[in-house]
Amino acid sequence: MLLLIVGLIVFLGIHSLAIVSPGARLTLIERLGLWPYKAIYSLIALIGLVLIIYGWGQARLDPVVLYQPPGWLTHVNNLLMLIVFPLLLAAYLPGRIQRAFRHPMLVAVKTWALAHLLVNGELAALLLFGTFLAWAVADRISLKRRAPQDLLQLPAWKFNDLIAIVAGLAIHVVFVLWLHPLWIGVPAVPH
Repeated sequence: MLLLIVGLIVFLGIHSLAIVSPGARLTLIERLGLWPYKAIYSLIALIGLVLIIYGWGQARLDPVVLYQPPGWLTHVNNLLMLIVFPLLLAAYLPGRIQRAFRHPMLVAVKTWALAHLLVNGELAALLLFGTFLAWAVADRISLKRRAPQDLLQLPAWKFNDLIAIVAGLAIHVVFVLWLHPLWIGVPAVPH
C-alpha cells in the first residue's frame, strides 16, 4: 500500500504544481528551458505512474475490504464510463463538446474516478480513485484563478465532435473487451 501512496503523491504532486503555485511552471520553464522542463516533468510523472501501477498490484494481493458494493452499481459504472473516452478525446478536439464541458479531460477523470469508487470497496481503490477525484475537483476549482494555458489541440473542424464520440466509443469497447482484463486483471463487464 505504501508504494501506491507514494506513487499517488509523486504523480499527482507533479500534476498539482499549477494548483499550489500557478507561476511555478513559467518560472521553471524560464530557468530550465521548455524541453528540459517537459523532460523532468514527464520523468517524475512516469515514476509516479509506475509506482501507482506496482503499488496497486501489490495492494490487490492482500485487499482490505471496506464495503461490498451492490451489484447494480456495476451498471451505473458502465453507463458513466461510456462518456470517459469521448471526453478525453474532446479535450484535444475543439468543438461543441469542448465548449460545453470547458475542461473535458477533468470531467473525464472525475467521471472515471467516481464510477470506479461505486464498484470498488477496497481501501486501495478508495485511495486510488478517491485521490484522483479529489485532485480533479481541486484542479478544476484552481482553474478559476489561473491564467489559461495553451493546450496541444488539433485544428478546429466541423467533425471534431463526431470524431471524439465515435473514436472515444471505439476505444471504450476495445478497453472493456480486451485491455481492461489484460492490463487490470479484472473483466470490465461481469459475465
